[in-house]
Amino acid sequence: METRHIQHLYNRIGFGITPIEIKERKHNTKKEIVKTLFEESKKIRPLEIDISFISNLTREDFKNKKKRRELMKMSRKKIIELNKAWLDRLYNPTELLREKMTLFWANHFVCEDKNVLFAQQYNNTLRTHALGNFKTFVKAISKEPAMLKYLNNKQNKKKSPNENFARELMELFTLGQGNYTEQDIQESARAFTGYNHNFFGEFKMRRRQHDEGEKTFLGYTGNFNGDDIIDIILKQKQCARFICEKVYCYFVNEKLNSDHINKMISVFYPNYNIEELMRFVLTSDWFYVTENIGTKIKSPIEFLVGMHTIVPFSIEKNKHSLLIQKLLGQILLRPPNVAGWKGGKTWIDSNTIVTRLRLPSVLLNNAEITYSDKGGLEDEVKNFSEKKLRRRTFIKSTSNWSSFENSFPTESNKELIKQILISPINKGTLEILENSELVSKQDFCVQLLSLPEYQLC
Repeated sequence: METRHIQHLYNRIGFGITPIEIKERKHNTKKEIVKTLFEESKKIRPLEIDISFISNLTREDFKNKKKRRELMKMSRKKIIELNKAWLDRLYNPTELLREKMTLFWANHFVCEDKNVLFAQQYNNTLRTHALGNFKTFVKAISKEPAMLKYLNNKQNKKKSPNENFARELMELFTLGQGNYTEQDIQESARAFTGYNHNFFGEFKMRRRQHDEGEKTFLGYTGNFNGDDIIDIILKQKQCARFICEKVYCYFVNEKLNSDHINKMISVFYPNYNIEELMRFVLTSDWFYVTENIGTKIKSPIEFLVGMHTIVPFSIEKNKHSLLIQKLLGQILLRPPNVAGWKGGKTWIDSNTIVTRLRLPSVLLNNAEITYSDKGGLEDEVKNFSEKKLRRRTFIKSTSNWSSFENSFPTESNKELIKQILISPINKGTLEILENSELVSKQDFCVQLLSLPEYQLC
């Protein structure tokens, strides 16, 4: 398999690849490499942090206002810890494809919860079903305590239906806008009445709150519950099209190719096997054509983790890691709204591009970054955004340049250009780079990571 194609594959299903790793795979065929990727991602390794502080809690603890405030404060701290744990998992993934798919689904089945137990459980549900059956996946999501809270389905009761989840289920998760009616939303909401959970995040159906009456939904009539509604939705070929288009947009190209999409649909519908769909995409010749290589703007997390793939680094303080995510425009576990991050060109604006071009020097060369050092993390982030700055400081980080030297054993800086950048390089920039042989390898690496071209994969 060609080096450039291996780079492209690992940019899209992961966060880049080193020359040493390419050398190990270069003599394998496309199908062999893709097969290995799926084999390495078969295992489901839950992401877990210590949340033992809630293991012995009772309902009485939550009736006590002081105790409840303490628990909420502890949970918020643990959410930051979970954020770091997830980022660390992305920095050093053993199940690479599963972790990239988890990141993808987190911006599809968008959800946020300040209860760390529910947030962790939800994240692991995404991970568990990331390469499984989409129908099973949607049903699991509909019963998650975090989602039941986030889209108000806990308030969805027989005498006062709440349509929030029913609407987003179709608009954002399965069919897309314009492929259902207001009556379909109303009837669907009735089917999801009574969905709830207990204190420990286990799904519970409150039978007295469930509407047992007959419903008519997308042309079907019956005494439907939530699972029945999902079954009917997935009978619609539009659901397969909606998901295939999102997969294509994320992994292949934002410019949709109807021929490619139709071939994906024929693989995905009606069985909805996510692994089969991804295997088809990653082994298709069109996935590797020139117009699909180096054309995607990296998300902030892809940018950050991609840098780590080249030069491993560790950030000393969790709040600094969170601050960097905020400045780049994407904080794990904190989506902007139910529609998630729009992606593409929206990742880049006048503020975020400056941060992106500056960040390699900050993290790898201990350069300065400006931020507020007083108040809580939220105050720091807010003050930074409003430019009410109190000091300039260093983000304390440690870079593993020895790992970089071992992973990029090049003899010239010129070789390094093709190993780090995959998108076309501005002619003037290329001339300057090719005449930089006297620059140290480490400094040259930082220069490459600081280029606009590195924002693409």
